[in-house]
Amino acid sequence: MKIHHLRSATFVIESGKHFILIDPMLGDQGTLPPFSVFRFKSAKNPTVDLPSNAQDLLAKVTHCLVTHSQTFGFKPLQHGDHLDSAGEAFLIKHSIPVTTLTKDKAYLEKYGMSVESGLEPWISTEFLGGNITAVPAQHGHGWIHKVMANGCGFFLELPNEPSIYISGDTVLTPDVECALSELKPDITVVATGQAQMDVGQPLLMSTNEAMEFIRLSPGKVIANHMEALNHCPVDRATLKRSLEAQNLLEKVSIPEDGESLTF
Repeated sequence: MKIHHLRSATFVIESGKHFILIDPMLGDQGTLPPFSVFRFKSAKNPTVDLPSNAQDLLAKVTHCLVTHSQTFGFKPLQHGDHLDSAGEAFLIKHSIPVTTLTKDKAYLEKYGMSVESGLEPWISTEFLGGNITAVPAQHGHGWIHKVMANGCGFFLELPNEPSIYISGDTVLTPDVECALSELKPDITVVATGQAQMDVGQPLLMSTNEAMEFIRLSPGKVIANHMEALNHCPVDRATLKRSLEAQNLLEKVSIPEDGESLTF
């Protein structure tokens, strides 16, 4: 298995002839509005372009997983950092089969995407000769998660490959802890940018939660969702310092945009 990190939460899993695109934010730098104006420096998103190898990888994509997209079915509230208009256009143009939560299936189909599977939490479903399981995600602490697109993470077991759990946009919850302790993934992917809006508590794990997630992970951890969105204050250097302080650095890969990891 290879993990090709593109940008923020967008990456590609390569397994044999399959190239699985995760949460396609594919637009050019600055094509989305700022996600924070007062709490952090206002800047249009994404704050960086896709890496130079992105188009070659995207040309090979065979499937797509979308952890979350819509809130209340209202297009202006779609989470563009996980599915933007360029991502939609790519999926539609190339007829890429999408897997997402059942609650998001009709919404994506309404806008022309081909949803192959709508998943129910904790129900294992056949996927590419193996299985995929949706793990509930809570997108934020306190009241703010009730107005966010609470989606899911994905646990994949592909033939002759290490198992992988993608946390999605979530704080540390009993469901997340259960996925780590019961499913025992060989690889975990965790969003560590600690995104915050101008109001409310963080939308992703705090540093302490991220450290606990890493401690609980049975195997190697990949950290993403950093340095591409203006509302994510934790960058790679900050995360590295936290990991060093907790003696966890050797357990974690922090890929640069465009970097590929082999497992």
